[in-house]
Amino acid sequence: MEDIRILFVEDLSTDVEMARRVLKKEAISFTDRVVDTEPEFRNALEEFRPDLIISDYSMPTFDGMQALTITRNQGDRIPFIVLTGSMNEETAVACMKAGADDYVIKEKIKRLPFAVREVLDKVKVQREKEHLEEERTRLMSAVEQAGEMFIVTDTLGSILYVNPAFEEVSGYCREEVIGKNPRILKSGVQGPDFYRQMWETLKQGRIWRGRLVNRRKDGTHYTEDAVISPVRDASGRIVHYSAVKRDISDHLKSSEMLQQAQKMESVGRLAGGVAHDYNNMLSVILGYTELAMERVTPEDPIYEDLQEILNAARRSADITRQLLAFARKQSVAPVTLDINDTVEGMLRMLRRLIGEDIDLVWLPCAGIWPVRMDPTQLDQILANLCVNARDAIDGVGNLTIETRNATFDREFCEAHAGYLEGDFVLLTVSDDGRGMDRETLIHVFEPFFTTKNMGEGTGLGLAMVYGVVKQNNGFIQVYSEVGDGTSFRIYLPRHKGDVVSVTQVNPDDDIPGGRGETVLLVEDEPSIRRVAQLILEKLGYRVTIAETPGEALHLAVSRPQNFDLLMTDVVMPEMNGRTLADQIQQACPGTRTLFMSGYTSNTIAQHGVLEEGMNFIQKPFTKKALAVAVRKALGGD
Repeated sequence: MEDIRILFVEDLSTDVEMARRVLKKEAISFTDRVVDTEPEFRNALEEFRPDLIISDYSMPTFDGMQALTITRNQGDRIPFIVLTGSMNEETAVACMKAGADDYVIKEKIKRLPFAVREVLDKVKVQREKEHLEEERTRLMSAVEQAGEMFIVTDTLGSILYVNPAFEEVSGYCREEVIGKNPRILKSGVQGPDFYRQMWETLKQGRIWRGRLVNRRKDGTHYTEDAVISPVRDASGRIVHYSAVKRDISDHLKSSEMLQQAQKMESVGRLAGGVAHDYNNMLSVILGYTELAMERVTPEDPIYEDLQEILNAARRSADITRQLLAFARKQSVAPVTLDINDTVEGMLRMLRRLIGEDIDLVWLPCAGIWPVRMDPTQLDQILANLCVNARDAIDGVGNLTIETRNATFDREFCEAHAGYLEGDFVLLTVSDDGRGMDRETLIHVFEPFFTTKNMGEGTGLGLAMVYGVVKQNNGFIQVYSEVGDGTSFRIYLPRHKGDVVSVTQVNPDDDIPGGRGETVLLVEDEPSIRRVAQLILEKLGYRVTIAETPGEALHLAVSRPQNFDLLMTDVVMPEMNGRTLADQIQQACPGTRTLFMSGYTSNTIAQHGVLEEGMNFIQKPFTKKALAVAVRKALGGD
């Protein structure tokens, strides 16, 4: 036995010495202290901190029952042996009831070592039990508060215990699952072979690790990572199975969103990289085709061929714009809008787009907040979503457009992946068409992904919608069930500012012409320079061309009268278009400027263009687009 501290409560030194001798004779190693008064006893409890108290039952001023009472009242579970010269059965029972661990009669002092060992062993076992109970309590507290699900079953799979995390994730309370088999969570995603292999692993005494798709009480699915372990008794026999599970549904959704964003960013970089040269060539194709069509009559056999070339070029231009929109790199001119007013201005066009068999319901919210974006982008969003809805409806159906204000706090966003904190205007486009399955929803915003037949779509419409929303610092959520339709919910940030009235352009309007105004055209690409010159001259403008900014400055300085308009490419050798425009203004005050470019918006912005109030036309452009842009740059009169 290890060295122990014994506190003797005894007024006779001979009795203490006798106790010491018998203990040492039995090889009990100890140090001791002797007290015989209450103050000494209380002081020894604090300073000496005994492992064992051996107390006489009766002393002149202090006795064993008092010492026992003091010890137990302080809450100390110190082993206590009463040592007395004589004790009847009634006194012995009273001592044991008061908390004594044993008693020894002095006439049988040889029994003292046995009693010491017995009570110390008993206390040791008790303390180990208490320690184990504390450990168990702490463990259960940790399990109860854990974020991971914890389940215990018997060897047949009947549930014996679940923690609160299981209740929160599955939707079942404990009372509903205790005694049930975990098969109540089966989703049907995993087949019989999956579960058979799992149970074979567990019955062999091995740990099973894997991923499952389970079903909540409300029928929705969730994905979990699980570790299921056999629990053995002292003999090594499996008596239980314990499972630790973590709901990774949000993690998977975030990972899918990240992968989606990375794929879309890659395509965006590709689109931005080829946009400039591609747009320049499309401008040439569009321009020369329109000029050629003006030289023949509609009855001429070649007219129809030219029309097909024009249509193909326009579709190619649309594809480029959609790619750039998706990549968030298209050029924009944002203004502060009332979405309700903008949508109402489009309703007539949208109804023509979806056809008479589909009923369009418009549900605007009163008091809608303003947003800031390019109105043409809102046109793009609604047109693409309505076309998709039309194609998803088989015959007669309903399409609903609605708006409302929405606010999300941090707590909501932390619990709902994909949402952003703040004030937003919600634009919802819903249909009662065929809907989409989960696999389609995963890819729905990917460029070139489409469920339509060959030749019925490019797969860029929804990618464009996604890009436009992101470019305007918003976010988009889509909800769909097979057979129950689809709902696209677009959240655009609230903007505090005065709403601008947007004039809708009528495609049937006449092309505005020139009145002999002078235009200095600066373009380093010869084919673009030539076709733009021809179009402008056809429109009635007098055009002077320059290949470089230096040549343009020389022409401006040497000309006796100012040019009415400088039409310049943004990115050129020597200097960019913005710098050229500033220098032209110094040489020829009052000269107006129209910028043009085939580059993406971020490249143009780096050169100081796309600021509010600046006139800009994106390549490729048609004759009418150029005519409108030039007229606007000259003052619009």
